[in-house]
Amino acid sequence: MKKIAILGTGSVGQTLASKFVTLGYDVILGTRSVSEKLSDSTKDSYGNPPFREWHAANNTVKLATFREAAASAEVLVNATKGAGSIEALKLADLKSLKGKILIDVANPLDFSKGMPPILHSELANSNSLGEEIQKNFPDVKVVKTLNTMWCGLMVNPALINGGDHNVFLCGNDSDAKAIVKGILKSFGWHDGNILDLGGIAASRGTEMYLPLWLSMFGATGNGAFNIKIVS
Repeated sequence: MKKIAILGTGSVGQTLASKFVTLGYDVILGTRSVSEKLSDSTKDSYGNPPFREWHAANNTVKLATFREAAASAEVLVNATKGAGSIEALKLADLKSLKGKILIDVANPLDFSKGMPPILHSELANSNSLGEEIQKNFPDVKVVKTLNTMWCGLMVNPALINGGDHNVFLCGNDSDAKAIVKGILKSFGWHDGNILDLGGIAASRGTEMYLPLWLSMFGATGNGAFNIKIVS
């Protein structure tokens, strides 16, 4: 059975975990504290049920610390909140991360001034979360993708326009990008709609799209939309 570790237990991590299970993966979710996560009875900021309710209904998904989760699989997903991603990955341990593919779906959103959030200034314009992860973990093969859309579309592009819209990816390792492209295709993304933007520095553009995405979400009240490149 294929193994994948997802770091982060929020709605994005849960959505990805459920999809990977349907595709036959052995899925493990990483968190800072297993006991605290399972005892938490509060809804998230979007009003979703507490994690323990989701986990009770999805009990084939294992829950472990970041370090244990990272050590368990060759392909990892960073679905932590962008502001805490570097810290979370450090908790995962350099040895557990070395040489592995890390699919980064996070965005460096700053909620300190309320809604809508802005991008953390040190991770915008001349830098990005994707690049910062690659700099901090040079032995990890970081591939940025899926961060420009609502998580429901990440795993089910057919929800809109018959699946005919674009997903981007970027990273410095071509072999890692090929593997991630295969995962995207297994989610239902058409080969011709997966656009490789080049090296990890292209994360700057995809992450800076988020303020526009949030404005469109606010204007429409609906997250089920995406970009289609027309030429």
